[in-house]
Amino acid sequence: QVQLQESGPGLVKPSQTLSLTCTVSGASITTKFYHWSWIRQPPGKSLEWMGGIRYDGRDINYADSVKGRFTIARDNAKNTMYLQMNNLMPEDTAVYICNGALGSHVVSGQGTQVTVSS
Repeated sequence: QVQLQESGPGLVKPSQTLSLTCTVSGASITTKFYHWSWIRQPPGKSLEWMGGIRYDGRDINYADSVKGRFTIARDNAKNTMYLQMNNLMPEDTAVYICNGALGSHVVSGQGTQVTVSS
């Protein structure tokens, strides 16, 4: 059974950098055809896709709203995916969730709250 667990600092100030971790268990992040992604849900708003990375580390894509500020990386040895967020703004306040998708089967973590406030 694949499980994902997000972690990271919960509160940062505007313009700061924050890195989130998604630890995967039950499957290797290099398992063929898995696609791993980050999504977020701002308060009172719908889910928003941030970006994703393919099982082989290729084909990394980002939403236009975060392109150039957010970076997805991974450590195969730790079976972990990261989301580095630079120059954070108050509108980046949201619950951040990591997903693993294999075809139509999607597994999500519980999410971690990120609040950007001075």
